[in-house]
Amino acid sequence: MTVYLDHAATSPLRPEALAAYTRALSLVGNPSSIHSAGQAARRALEEAREQVAASLGCEPIEVVFTSGGTESINLAIKGLFWQRNADGSRPRILVPQGEHHATVDTVEWLAAHDGAQVEWLPLDGLGRIRLDALEAALADDVALVTLLWANNEVGTRQPVAEVVALAAEHGVPVHSDAVAAYGHEPLDFRATGLAALSVSAHKIGGPLGIGALALARTAQVVPLLHGGGQQRQVRSGTQDAPAAVGFGAAASAPLPDLTPLRDRVIAGVRAAVPDAVLRGDPVDRLTNNAHFTFPGCEGDSLLFLLDAAGVAVSTGSACQAGIPEPSHVLLAMGVPEDDARGALRITLGHDSTEADVDAFLAALPAAVERARKAGLSARAVGW
Repeated sequence: MTVYLDHAATSPLRPEALAAYTRALSLVGNPSSIHSAGQAARRALEEAREQVAASLGCEPIEVVFTSGGTESINLAIKGLFWQRNADGSRPRILVPQGEHHATVDTVEWLAAHDGAQVEWLPLDGLGRIRLDALEAALADDVALVTLLWANNEVGTRQPVAEVVALAAEHGVPVHSDAVAAYGHEPLDFRATGLAALSVSAHKIGGPLGIGALALARTAQVVPLLHGGGQQRQVRSGTQDAPAAVGFGAAASAPLPDLTPLRDRVIAGVRAAVPDAVLRGDPVDRLTNNAHFTFPGCEGDSLLFLLDAAGVAVSTGSACQAGIPEPSHVLLAMGVPEDDARGALRITLGHDSTEADVDAFLAALPAAVERARKAGLSARAVGW
């Protein structure tokens, strides 16, 4: 059986979410229909919305169900930009380096197609946005600021409340991608003053294919989809009540304290491979995230060797056209390219155990030794 330590990619369905989801699949009725079958589906849907809202610290009316984190991020960023820059007076979007590609690709699309002026803000060596750079960049012509709640690769928590406070001085709304943090950090949408916050069900043991955008009552966005306006005229389309029910069940589960297991990973890696380097903030980080670079190793080699040993982890880096590329997050943190290519991300979840961690630590030294013998792959390709 595979030891699964890649919960940041997706987390196995929680038993309570699976049970609720499968029961709800027997519901017959469109939640928008006014007959009793439709209203039964509506009742289940709205109860799930209440559960998700409670997990995010927002009102149920502020929860817009989507197809997942990527759609939630697209809806927030594009919707806020289109609304705020309708007359062309606010073309600028402020984005920290090292964001998830759902954000990176969205803002780059807006730059290519809608005249957005994307300004990339620097990170410090721990992967945290530099507030001095943000403060210097803020002005009345900024459409929005978007940033991770916590970095999805290295796990560093971001100063979201401070970012919101700085942006508020110029009346600029802030969106946060909390997909990686959801289920591992207490989220309080109302207290932070965010305009929008994106999450995804499958990261917390809910079903694939459903996420949510917490959108403040006061925030206005131009929708991506049109045709019915089922959710506040913000998102059209028949709502997936069974998936929402499964999402609600997962969202209602208590937050696990994975700090002891995470620290067991960190201490164990340091003991097994003394020259491995922990990346991200050593203290102020996600409770389920341990991210290391291993000198002289290709991250993909480590991943495949560990996979062959029955342990699933992630590199946290991109691979383009078959050529390993270093993580853009690590490069933004100032990590040298060769070091950045040796990244490994270990992420824990609701079903992780000490035995899982110990199995990973037992397999790691041999994987590192073999990966170092293989060395770093050549990046130059001749034709």
